[in-house]
Amino acid sequence: MTELEIMGAKAKKAASSLAVASTQMKNDALMLIAKTLVEKSDAIIEANSVDLKNAKENGVRPQMIDRLTLTKERIEGIAEGVRQVAQLKDPIGEVIEMVKRPNGLIIGKQRVPLGTIGIIYEARPNVTVDAAVLCLKAGNSAILRGGKEAFHSNNALTIIMRECLKKAGLSEDCIALVQDTTRESATELMQLTKYIDVLIPRGGKGLIRSVVENAKVPVIETGMGNCHLYIESEADFDMALDILFNAKCQRPSVCNAIESLLVDEEIADKFLPLAKAKLDAKNVEWRGCEKTRAIIKDAKEATEEDYYTEYNDYIISVKIVKDIDEAIEHINEHGSGHSEAIVTKNYFKVQKFLREIDAACVYANASTRFTDGFEFGLGAEIGISTQKMHARGPMGLNEITSIKYIIYGEGQIRK
Repeated sequence: MTELEIMGAKAKKAASSLAVASTQMKNDALMLIAKTLVEKSDAIIEANSVDLKNAKENGVRPQMIDRLTLTKERIEGIAEGVRQVAQLKDPIGEVIEMVKRPNGLIIGKQRVPLGTIGIIYEARPNVTVDAAVLCLKAGNSAILRGGKEAFHSNNALTIIMRECLKKAGLSEDCIALVQDTTRESATELMQLTKYIDVLIPRGGKGLIRSVVENAKVPVIETGMGNCHLYIESEADFDMALDILFNAKCQRPSVCNAIESLLVDEEIADKFLPLAKAKLDAKNVEWRGCEKTRAIIKDAKEATEEDYYTEYNDYIISVKIVKDIDEAIEHINEHGSGHSEAIVTKNYFKVQKFLREIDAACVYANASTRFTDGFEFGLGAEIGISTQKMHARGPMGLNEITSIKYIIYGEGQIRK
């Protein structure tokens, strides 16, 4: 057996015992993980510093280094997410539907774990904890395969979590980190149908496409975030500018940051100069349509490809649209199905936008940056699903469970 097959076999065995573990045991393990992460934050930051040094030497972009960076504040935030997961209702064993048939059979649906979940992700060490603890609470074992950029951080976090599992009386193999960060290990993980029940990729367009196209293990697709903000003709400018700045500039490297700005032609000549001045505080590069460039003289010409691009950077594509219908058509054509937003005081246009936009999360008068399991009250999240089968949007506890039918009888036989 290969090292990954051995890891898979251990994870599968651990999943069987975890599936019947009590809520108290799981919560005790989670609270111990949260406590220990904070206590050992210095050691985590020391490991993270190795990754940061390597990233800088390899010319990794500043926005991606931001994703990679761990601080005491961020570690406390990760720990708080773990505490929130511990406080959430345990979905396992919940009977979500019960009906009585004419023949007297009582048929119910009961939530059960998926089993062993493989997660392939890039330079986001917080994902290591978020994914692992969500899997744990939902009774799933987790095999984590992070990117090479965050290996030392991921390894430090995983060692801590495994130690806490053991102290809490659970198998440390409920959480495992693939030590090999080469492409070969990712490819092998995608083929482990004997041991892994579902695979979840988290990262950029290239990673997700590779997993979807090459995996033999069933995949839940978490999509890239080519998100849009549409400023409709009846928008409150102050609100629109605040939302624009937050959605684009707070953390441009994350999947719920906007990449495209659409502005109604009726207000474009007034709004765009204000928007440019607002975004100049972060030196945002503009790539605009011909009409945009007539107003914003230093905007670069936007290509069709720009409107499909997730920059993860201080770059924004801008397009002036005729009306809400053109905005909706543009978003549904170019968007990734992640998060889209409109700013307007018109109630009916809000409803039209919410109804007709095809995305996991659709906002009216709010920043797309709220698309997050923590912000949605789910605790942590395993990813933002942009597909329509099984789960869509932030994937919290319920989204990483399955169901089985339980049937009560009194001797019935089928005739």
